[in-house]
Amino acid sequence: MKRTSPVVMLGFHELSPVLMDQFIAEGKLPNFARMKSESQVYITEAQEIAPNLEPWIQWVTVDTGLSYKQHGIFDLAEEGRLGYPRVDEILSQSGRKVWICGSMNASFRTPPNGFFLPDPWSVGVDPYPKGEFEGFFHYVRRNVQESSRERMGRSKTDHLKFLAFMVRHGFSAKSITAIINQLAQERSGKFRWKRAAILDRLQWDVFEHYWRHHSPDYSTFFIQSTANFQHLYWRNMDPSPFRIKPSVEEQAEYKDAVPFGYQSMDRIVGECLEKLGRDTVVILASGLSQQPCLVPDDKGRTFYRANDPEEFFAFAGVKSQYRYAPLLSEKFHLYFKDEPGAIEAERLLRALKRGDRELMSVRRDGQEVIGGCAIFTQEDREAIVTAANGDAKPFGRLLFQMNGLKSGVYHPDGVLWIRDTTKKPTPSQRVSLRQVAPTILAHFGLPKPEFMKMDALPGYSVEHTPVHA
Repeated sequence: MKRTSPVVMLGFHELSPVLMDQFIAEGKLPNFARMKSESQVYITEAQEIAPNLEPWIQWVTVDTGLSYKQHGIFDLAEEGRLGYPRVDEILSQSGRKVWICGSMNASFRTPPNGFFLPDPWSVGVDPYPKGEFEGFFHYVRRNVQESSRERMGRSKTDHLKFLAFMVRHGFSAKSITAIINQLAQERSGKFRWKRAAILDRLQWDVFEHYWRHHSPDYSTFFIQSTANFQHLYWRNMDPSPFRIKPSVEEQAEYKDAVPFGYQSMDRIVGECLEKLGRDTVVILASGLSQQPCLVPDDKGRTFYRANDPEEFFAFAGVKSQYRYAPLLSEKFHLYFKDEPGAIEAERLLRALKRGDRELMSVRRDGQEVIGGCAIFTQEDREAIVTAANGDAKPFGRLLFQMNGLKSGVYHPDGVLWIRDTTKKPTPSQRVSLRQVAPTILAHFGLPKPEFMKMDALPGYSVEHTPVHA
């Protein structure tokens, strides 16, 4: 098999083409500016509208070349339901070595030829090889899934296992310095939100360690801290279009949160270009992007999650055994052993009322229940919630408000830059998100499977051949 230049996909979740251009013009992103000047530049179109404009849908599209109608993956943590091979699986089966680091809604059906680190929201898919990421994956998952809580019950042993893993797997001086600076800032009682960027840095250390030691052909590195900053702090970056203006105190802490996220990722891009070399093809993709969330903006949109999930579902009357998995924002999954248990839980959760309003938005898929609080405005903590059996508790006893008001919402445009030094840089063009997967295969000389209906991007072409699911 002929050796082809390795490819690294930087999945920098929901970065905005508009903000990228703005911050580059302001001189805030020197490494992004360099990469863009050396790349073929595209704006991807998700070609979906709400409710199908969700990142856990679009990243499956990136990995498969399939539209939502084709792949059918609607929620986060549904990765195991995909009935088609992803790009990395096709490459792995062709003999290429892969390294999948944190990609959203990713999974594998056959053991990959390489390494696989799931995203922190994954359910039913474990790191590969078994035990390889012990001490790292579950620690990061706990931090990400419960990042809205001040106390998460981590033990000293958890911290030590994580530290031991990092020391053996690329813990860098830059990351150590970043942690020290972060802890110093937190002495003021503020800026805890910046910890998300520290997790990005630590994951980059792990990614770079495995990339350097194992020389994979195709790698993905996925991080999402800036997406969260945009969701929460777009209002602080630019208060002008919003009816609810941030307070002076909020602005003192959050005014530069969004630029901070972009600049943190910019530093990782700089290390990527420096350490991976000019022979490596580097792809920057955002999947989709964000824009100001202006509807509704009279009271502000926020999210609520259960203070204690076990207590909450017991109050609702759920008695069947279940496995609870928190998702992004207000959402969660409940997994039951049988369908009757899921049907009963769906009924009981729908019966929860705040006055005459349903408290929960719920849907069921077989033995799984997917739900979340259906109230998105500021709520009185003493308001009464009633259950199907007549029990009542204050809203604030059951649920807590997650940090901040939502101020960024999804936009179908995404960033796609391909830095391939064998090709000339090009100005921006608009393309379909479904063209990413066949383009990656074409780079490795592999034809697209028959289920991929879109062609590779200009300059990449390989004859079509059947590849079945």
